[in-house]
Amino acid sequence: MSDSPGTDASDLLAAADAPEPDQTDGDGAGAGDEQRELAAAERLTSAPREEPAEAENVVVGGEPVGIGLVGWLRWGWRQLTSMRIALILLFLLSLAAVPGSIVPQTSASQINVDNFHTNHKLLSPIFDKLNMFDVYGSWWFSAIYLLLFISLLGCIIPRTWQFVGVLRAKPPAAPRHLVRLPVYATWRTSADADAVLAASESLLRRRRFRASRSAGTGGAGGDSVTSEKGYLREVGNLLFHISLIALLIAFAVTKLFGGMGTVVVVDGKGFANNVSMYDDFFPSAFYTANNLDPFSFTLNSFTATYQTSGDQFGTPRTYSADITYQSGDSGTSKTGVIHVNDPLKIGSSNVYLTAHGYAPIVKVTNAAGKVIFDGPTVCLPQDANVTSLCAIKIADGYTTKTGSTTQLGFSGFFAPTQSPSTSSGPQSVFPALDNPELFLTVYHGDLGVDSGIPQSVYSLDLTHMTQYKIEGQPLTAALVPGGGLKLPDGGQLTYVGTTQWVNFTIAHNPGTSAALISAILAILGLIGSLFIQRRRIWVRAVTGPDGSTTVEVAGLARSESARIAEELADIALALQDTAPADTPDEGAVSDDGSDESDAPLADLTSSKD
Repeated sequence: MSDSPGTDASDLLAAADAPEPDQTDGDGAGAGDEQRELAAAERLTSAPREEPAEAENVVVGGEPVGIGLVGWLRWGWRQLTSMRIALILLFLLSLAAVPGSIVPQTSASQINVDNFHTNHKLLSPIFDKLNMFDVYGSWWFSAIYLLLFISLLGCIIPRTWQFVGVLRAKPPAAPRHLVRLPVYATWRTSADADAVLAASESLLRRRRFRASRSAGTGGAGGDSVTSEKGYLREVGNLLFHISLIALLIAFAVTKLFGGMGTVVVVDGKGFANNVSMYDDFFPSAFYTANNLDPFSFTLNSFTATYQTSGDQFGTPRTYSADITYQSGDSGTSKTGVIHVNDPLKIGSSNVYLTAHGYAPIVKVTNAAGKVIFDGPTVCLPQDANVTSLCAIKIADGYTTKTGSTTQLGFSGFFAPTQSPSTSSGPQSVFPALDNPELFLTVYHGDLGVDSGIPQSVYSLDLTHMTQYKIEGQPLTAALVPGGGLKLPDGGQLTYVGTTQWVNFTIAHNPGTSAALISAILAILGLIGSLFIQRRRIWVRAVTGPDGSTTVEVAGLARSESARIAEELADIALALQDTAPADTPDEGAVSDDGSDESDAPLADLTSSKD
């Protein structure tokens, strides 16, 4: 991608090399050489030069003829690899990533996606068709970053080749009129011209300039030293763009060779890294069930702390999951702690803690007193205080006091810290388990679990269910731990207590390290391209008819900056040791009658606007 200097270097150098109004070249023999030198001096960037656009139509035999397929392909390629299109694609990529931070993503938390489906019945089907729940794996996001990859590649290859050519070439010769450059200093000295140039070249090399001797241009007479510095600016520019390409490649590698799955584990329960154990599994083209790392773990405990006062009352402070895990076939158990944004690495997989909630433990008996269900039920959090949606499904084993069989469904809410207000309904006022209460509504009939149609575990399908009623009123209950609810047909539900669950995401992302390194290098390259100044300094020493030497020092930078004037002043002052400015004779009188001994020795920092 091409860029242009902050100051118009081409105009400045053209003016510096243009002849005086009364000067003419007798036969114009040096015009071609002068133009080539000027073109070399203008090259303050290694960006590829823009080729002139082709004519849209060519007239043959009086009839306009189109540019043809090859012409259109060439035009399309030039547009795709232009800076304008690359910036547009980069903006579109940033814009396309916005939904990934607003809409819940399956790669981050399937539970949040399920919750979105539950609460947004109208938007969910539209978002599903647009791949909004998997933004970074969608076709439209992939198309944008693929085009950006091609655009950057088409820019960098010719630019790198040209930059190598610039590094191998000598710095451009000094322009004819150094006095016309923005920063200029001159003085007369009795030192030999060759000694001045040798000292100048040595001084510039010590200051890490690329320096070389060159003959004067256009009969200007004498030799000059030409030098250049600041190539790291272009190195930083290229590093930034190459790092962007590496970042896109790392992203593609992660999508092609990575995979992930999510699983909810209740406190005290375990998980084995097998597809059948996942709640959701997302393979990729080259990462399938056969590539899963062999390991298992048990959730020993989950600990959460919250802010208990102030404006951030109820805000989570720490989440930590203590686990015991076994990796490979060794069978050796190890312990580990997983925090939010601090995963545990097992083999080539990272285990992330992505969500947590509560699971009330309930026991259900039928009319004969037989326990048909006894265990925790995972409830889905609905707000920051973990007011949760619950659904308990009893599909088998329930018989009424008349001996008939039916299926039971309990739908309701769980509040870990129920509001003391009796009129608030199910509403938690704090996320910790301080005053738990379970609110249930009871149904019987056909749950629809045998229909083969997938169902959410957090809600009931009431199509073929009937609500229990007592004296015409729906049967509901608000239970505290240890409380129970008797059913009209002889059964009973008991709220035993509450445990916690944790949602883990197990991810295999082979490109994350490369992406991090690429991002760091891109930032370093950007810093270099913004703060390193590309500049050139010329020193010319010409011996006059009277035997004295006129020293000229001039500089040019790619952007407006006072640093080039300061640097040139330092160089001019350093040259005073070898080429001291001549001191006018004491008492000498100039043409205007003033005492020349009062004149300054040299103008070392003059800068022309």
